[in-house]
Amino acid sequence: MKLPGFITKSWKWFRTPSHFAIGTILILGFVSGIIFWGGFNTGMEMTNREEFCIGCHEMQDNVYQEYVGTIHYTNRSGVRATCPDCHVPKEWGPKMIRKIQASKELYAKAFGIVATPQKFEDHRLEMATREWNRMKANDSQECRNCHNFEFMDFSSQKTVAASVHDRAEEAGQTCIDCHKGIAHKLPRNFDAGKEFKFPASPH
Repeated sequence: MKLPGFITKSWKWFRTPSHFAIGTILILGFVSGIIFWGGFNTGMEMTNREEFCIGCHEMQDNVYQEYVGTIHYTNRSGVRATCPDCHVPKEWGPKMIRKIQASKELYAKAFGIVATPQKFEDHRLEMATREWNRMKANDSQECRNCHNFEFMDFSSQKTVAASVHDRAEEAGQTCIDCHKGIAHKLPRNFDAGKEFKFPASPH
């Protein structure tokens, strides 16, 4: 069976070890790589939008409703911290790791593990603890993108807050050690007395 002429010519062209053929393949590979990389990053950025985060009713009806009543949603300065600002690292490597970890959320969605408010509450402590541990491990990096001990003017803070922040910095504590529940309500079986440990005063 004789192949069509254009297929035969194309095969011979790819088999011909000419500089033109090799150069063309390299150029095509380079352009394809740019297109793929651009498409991949565009897709990643689409998943880093608040609209995407609350696209399912589990988030829209639960934690998002809690968040809109906090200072991170509306405040006198008009600066808003959205879902990805707090839950997705900005650095590429940690961001990819976080995206892989988030695949568990797709599993929960598919199997209805947190499909109702009751189910959500039943799993809230588990989900919150996992997120608190992640933030503890990365020194609350997402918080520090906006809040940082290094740039805090303790003299402008209330006396108690300034004292606690000063001691926390000396003790090597991180934001999530004291600020659990800052944007979402705490789990019903959360032991606040056990979890909130303020650094001891030096006096």
